[in-house]
Order: sequence, then C-alpha cells, then structure tokens
Amino acid sequence: MLKYLFLVVGFVLLIKGADFFVDGSSSVAKSARIPSLIIGMTIVAMGTSLPETSVSVSASLAGKNDLAISNAVGSNIFNLMVVCGICSAICPLKISVEALRRDFPTSIVAAGILVAAGAYGNTVGRIDGVIFLSVFAVFLIIMIQSARRSRAESAETDSEEDYKILPSWKSALYIVGGITAIAVGGKLVVESASAIARAFGMSDNLIGMTVVALGTSLPELVTSIVASKKNEPDMALGNVIGSNIFNILFVLGIASAISPMTYTTENFIDTVVLIAMSAIVFLYCLKDNKLVRWHGISMLVIYSAYTAYIFTR
Repeated sequence: MLKYLFLVVGFVLLIKGADFFVDGSSSVAKSARIPSLIIGMTIVAMGTSLPETSVSVSASLAGKNDLAISNAVGSNIFNLMVVCGICSAICPLKISVEALRRDFPTSIVAAGILVAAGAYGNTVGRIDGVIFLSVFAVFLIIMIQSARRSRAESAETDSEEDYKILPSWKSALYIVGGITAIAVGGKLVVESASAIARAFGMSDNLIGMTVVALGTSLPELVTSIVASKKNEPDMALGNVIGSNIFNILFVLGIASAISPMTYTTENFIDTVVLIAMSAIVFLYCLKDNKLVRWHGISMLVIYSAYTAYIFTR
C-alpha cells in the first residue's frame, strides 16, 4: 500500500511541480519582455512534458531502460489518441496549415528516428542522444523564428492573467521549488511503479506504457481540455504535437546521453504503432485542417484496442 501511496504522491509532485515551474519561468520571461507567443510555444509546451523528462531521466539513471523508453512512447500515444480524442469529442480541434506542414510531420519523423536508432544494435546510445538533441535544437530555432514572424501579423491575445508577473523572489521560489518537486516526484514514480510491476509480475515496459504514461501525461490532458473548453482548440492540438516532439527528441535525447538504453522488441512495436497512429490522425486532419467528434471517438476506440493488446502480449 505504501508503494501505491508513493506513486500517487509522485504524480502529484510531478504535476504541481511542472505547474509552478511554468508559472515562475513565464513570469521571468514576461518581465524580460519575451513575446507571449514564444513563451507559450516554448516554456509552457516544455513545462507540460517535464514529468516525462523527470521519469525517463530517473529511470535511465536507475538502469530501468524499459521504463524510460516506454514512458516516452506510451505518453506520446496517450497524448495523441486519448488527449486529442477527448478534446475533439468536446469540440472540433483545429490545426494551422503551418503546423500541419511542419510540426505534425516532424513528430512522425522523430518517432522514425527513434526506430532507426533502436534498430541499429538494439540500443539507443549516447551518440543517438546527441543526434536527438541536435535535431530538437534545430526544430526549436525554426519554431521560434516562425513565432517571431507570425507575431507581427497577428493580434496579441494573451492577457496579464495568462502570464502573471510575480515578484522576483516568488518567481525564483516557484522555479526552484518546481524543479525540486519534479525531481523528487520522478524518483518516487520510477521506484514505486517498478516495485508494483514486479509485485504483479508485470514488466517495466507494460507499467511504463500504461500507469506511468497516463500519470505523466496528465498536464497535457488538463491543459488541452481546458483549452478546448475556452474555445481555443488549436492550442489543444498544438500542445500535444509539441509535447510529442519534445518527449522523443529532448526527453529520450537527455536520457540516452546520460546512459545508453536497450531498445527491446516491445519498444520497436510500440514506436511503430505510434507512427501508424500519428499517420491516421494526420490523415484525419488533412480534411478541413481539423479533428471532429467521430475522429475523436475512433481514436479512443483504437487506443482502447491497443491497450488491451499490450496487457495480453
């Protein structure tokens, strides 16, 4: 029972830690007069992926390689099929032409790079990690440049309420406290999830693809649902796509650069399934640049079927 308690506490620390980190970082960026659009596309998008970063890096340091990779891939599948599925069932999810041409294909290419890296020697090593991080850096530069160009053409819609400027001491406290909570939460989640998996005879891959993936994806789920309810559906889908790119290129890039990770047959299957699911959602979006209710329902059905499969394999 103590392990279950630690698992819940770990998830709470991850989610609240990411929330505090985003608030503190956004306040500092706003004080420095960094454009709100860039804050949203970088700090906030990355902030929702901090739980995956913490769990995967902690798992890599602890030698739980199956948990590190399965958490990142499982979170991406959950983000894409469940988060987008639920949001599009609430209201149509729009995606910009630029995101459809650049960001969505990039998320598919990122998963393809992971397959290629893992297939060579069944290991995602330090060199692969450097490649992941390099590709992410290039993508981030392109994204920021695009944000600067588009900001001049669009009206500023963010308000002070969206990014509150906090006192310097409070911003520092939020950032340090958020990072600390994320680090501690990640360690608790990895250790307790692994213990629970062993107690039930489950593999680290299975627990990472289900419980841990769901838990670390809660920030994306909450952020996207709130965005949908606030009639900002384009933000919901953009957050998911950005987080999926971040999870593979940055999260696994950092984890593999720290400690080489074994790429198992289950990891290969899961990543290929992620690519296939991404292709399906991409094709859905091609018509009218949006996801509608029946798309969301079908995505939830597909995810349910795959979850049933990974429990029985």
